[in-house]
Amino acid sequence: MASLNKVMLIGNLTRDPEVRYTPKGTAVCDMAIAVNRRFLNETTGERQEEVTYLDIVLWGKQAELAGQYLSKGRPVFIEGRLQMDSWEDKATGQKRSKIKIVAEGMQFIDSKPGSGGVGGGGSRGDSEGGPPARFTPRSGPPAGRSEQRPQSQPSSAPDDFDGPITEGMEEDDIPF
Repeated sequence: MASLNKVMLIGNLTRDPEVRYTPKGTAVCDMAIAVNRRFLNETTGERQEEVTYLDIVLWGKQAELAGQYLSKGRPVFIEGRLQMDSWEDKATGQKRSKIKIVAEGMQFIDSKPGSGGVGGGGSRGDSEGGPPARFTPRSGPPAGRSEQRPQSQPSSAPDDFDGPITEGMEEDDIPF
């Protein structure tokens, strides 16, 4: 039977990211986002809003970028998977568990703080050393796409191609 564990979220950071390093030197970043849901209450006819708070974990280069460029209140797009952590509470001895999101991709939504701009989709950073607008490492082909290309297809993508072009590219070469 097939299974899928994929999450895509846009929210605002509820605190500054906390970056630490494993004994082998791998960066790990813990942060949390608030995701708002607006809806119309069918009973009262009033607009309502609910907020969900989610813990996010980033690893490696993404963790370092988040620690360097993100801060409380900044909007961010996270693509990742759910993971259940279980442990025994030292004080009470009870079993505890918590679901968190392990990020596999991250995109900054707005431009640098204080610039007033929203979007960031067309920027690769600015002359003042701003962040890259997008850093989303992927393993394998995007969902629904074949890993092998037909021999007749040119090495550059046609104008109507909507998938990522990653073959032979570096992080700074991401087209957007």
